[in-house]
Amino acid sequence: MGGRFLALFLVAATIALVVVGTLWPVPAAAAYAGMSPSGIMHSPSTPESAVDNLAIAIGHQDWPKAYSELSNKAEFTEQDFLHDLTGSYPSLRTYAILDTYQVQPLHVSDSDAQVRLRMRWSTVVGTFLDTRNLQVVRNGDQWAPVWPIVKETRVPPQVIAVNYLRWDVIYRGPADDWGAQDVEAPHVRIVDMHPVERAAGVVVLGELLNEDVVPAYVSVKATLLAKNGSAIATEDSFDKISHLLLPKQVTPFLITFPNVSLSEVDSIHMDPMSNLVAASADPVVEIQNQKLSPAPDAIFGGDLVNQSGQIVNIAHVLGTFYDQSGQLVWVADQYIDRALLPQTPVSFSMPVPEDLARKVSTERAVVATYSSGGFQ
Repeated sequence: MGGRFLALFLVAATIALVVVGTLWPVPAAAAYAGMSPSGIMHSPSTPESAVDNLAIAIGHQDWPKAYSELSNKAEFTEQDFLHDLTGSYPSLRTYAILDTYQVQPLHVSDSDAQVRLRMRWSTVVGTFLDTRNLQVVRNGDQWAPVWPIVKETRVPPQVIAVNYLRWDVIYRGPADDWGAQDVEAPHVRIVDMHPVERAAGVVVLGELLNEDVVPAYVSVKATLLAKNGSAIATEDSFDKISHLLLPKQVTPFLITFPNVSLSEVDSIHMDPMSNLVAASADPVVEIQNQKLSPAPDAIFGGDLVNQSGQIVNIAHVLGTFYDQSGQLVWVADQYIDRALLPQTPVSFSMPVPEDLARKVSTERAVVATYSSGGFQ
């Protein structure tokens, strides 16, 4: 019975950690970002110090102060500025903490300057970068940045017809006279698995198939075994997998073993796990214009289009790459930091290691989504 609540428990725990980390960030977070916990700023006597002050206010989430530092604040409201940084709808941006930032002067004259602000935001599933090229203007002996506001697209009122499959689950209750009978877990199977040695350690790549006729919440655990049969290490796929699989769907997975050499490994024990969950085939996210740019700077990218009428708060893109023989050679992923609005394209891009990109013949992408109603 406990397994049935695994998905809900993971979702609730993740949201709780995000909220706690957002509302009560530890002082070390401010220190890592180069910000004083007391919020002391500098005199904006140079373009760099003006942008530095802005970044400090953003890092402390002092939105009124950050807004007041701008030269062009008459062009938009403080709420527009806040939405540009944190999103108009709940997303990874909404709960992100500014981890570090970098101020880089590009051009300076007597009256204006160009300064690049690189912001690295931290979330419970990793980091994302936000780079803004700011014009900074001089007013007397002080400087103030011009914020390049990016307003999110507003979806017009409309009716979107949906026609999708849905699975509901009825479990045995404590008063039901069914003996030990209950709905069994879905049948899943690993259809591909092999290890790859990288500089950071051993990486186990593979694909998992839900071969059942019901949806499954899945995970994969791997144990590396030495030549004497002892366990070297055990890890699981965590977020490098699409956890919810509809019937006959396949997900890639990637499991990392840091500081382990492949020469130490004699065999690998794989343990796929599944739980039956209620699910639906909506929202549908279409992947358009997907393309892998060639090495040396190989990037796999494309556009995501939310075809449903509901907002997707978090989208996780998994890219799977194969050689000419169909052998899996790599798995990459990216979390989209903004919510996916209906019928509004959002781009994604993820780097692929140069040595592996040269082996790639075909690639595919899958999208796992989270909406306010749960995982889809």
